[in-house]
Amino acid sequence: MSTSTSSSETTPTMTTKLETKPTKPASPTAEETSTPKSSSALKSFISGGVGGACCVLVGHPLDLVKVRMQTGGATASDSVFGMLSTTVRKEGIKGLYRGVSAPLTAVSPMFAVSFWSYDIGQRMVKSYGQRGMTEEEKLQPYAISMREICMAGAISAIPTTGIMAPSERIKCLLQVQANDVEKGGKVKYSGMTDCAKQILKEGGMSSLYKGTVATLARDIPGTIAYFGTYEFIKKELMKLQGIDPNKGQLSPVAVVTAGGLAGMACWAVGIPADVIKSRYQTAPEGKYNGLVDVYKALIKEEGYAGLFKGIRPALIRAFPANAACFLGMEYAKKLLGFMD
Repeated sequence: MSTSTSSSETTPTMTTKLETKPTKPASPTAEETSTPKSSSALKSFISGGVGGACCVLVGHPLDLVKVRMQTGGATASDSVFGMLSTTVRKEGIKGLYRGVSAPLTAVSPMFAVSFWSYDIGQRMVKSYGQRGMTEEEKLQPYAISMREICMAGAISAIPTTGIMAPSERIKCLLQVQANDVEKGGKVKYSGMTDCAKQILKEGGMSSLYKGTVATLARDIPGTIAYFGTYEFIKKELMKLQGIDPNKGQLSPVAVVTAGGLAGMACWAVGIPADVIKSRYQTAPEGKYNGLVDVYKALIKEEGYAGLFKGIRPALIRAFPANAACFLGMEYAKKLLGFMD
């Protein structure tokens, strides 16, 4: 009889039970925790100013033709290129840049403010869109919708008008004065500064900001079309080129195409308000009781077609001017990438 028992009976099995404690997730790297980089607001401001200067230098000659058409400085038979050649013949190349100092002085900071406020507008709509999200969800890339882009565009028009309204008033008065001088009239303003001084002397700040409501009526729908069209076409062109819209960069040709079409969309929407604004800002004090009075007089004298006076030079100008604007802006942003 064997006295030995099986080890399974006499020796208890020593099983080590590994206690599974809930493990903490590995600490995310800085790359994982950082919010996706957004452009520096200062970078948007500077690059917008560069784009604005490019826009003015390329588009001013056609803007001159537009204002002259809108304010009675051209007959119905005058063509855009006919007016350009007449201006060069009578006034030289310098004549094409009549009144350019006012928009160049104001448009560069105006575009700087416009792109800066568009950047701020995007941040505002993004913040609104992230309401109710957890902190972890907020760290994920946020895809801004077309509706939010349009809202950001509308927001950008409000601070921009503070610079745009007085600049447009001075520019239009100088351009209309050139029409009068051509017909034998007297020179009233010697330049941009003199024009501003005389406006302030005659009517104060309210006169300098005459047409602000009309400028807003033009620029709010205009900037919605402007930024909305640019972002939409830019994304579609990137898809066609097989580029990720969130990471890749457009080719210069694509930027020019998107920017030019954005400018045309802006003016197609804003031209009726621009006609009313130009008439109101260049009219003698007391001629109109307000914008509604300008509208009624315009419709009575010229019909609804009068609301689209100057649309040809506006659209012809819009493509190259805004193509130059966005190209200058995108290149400036690239150069200022260190500011992010």
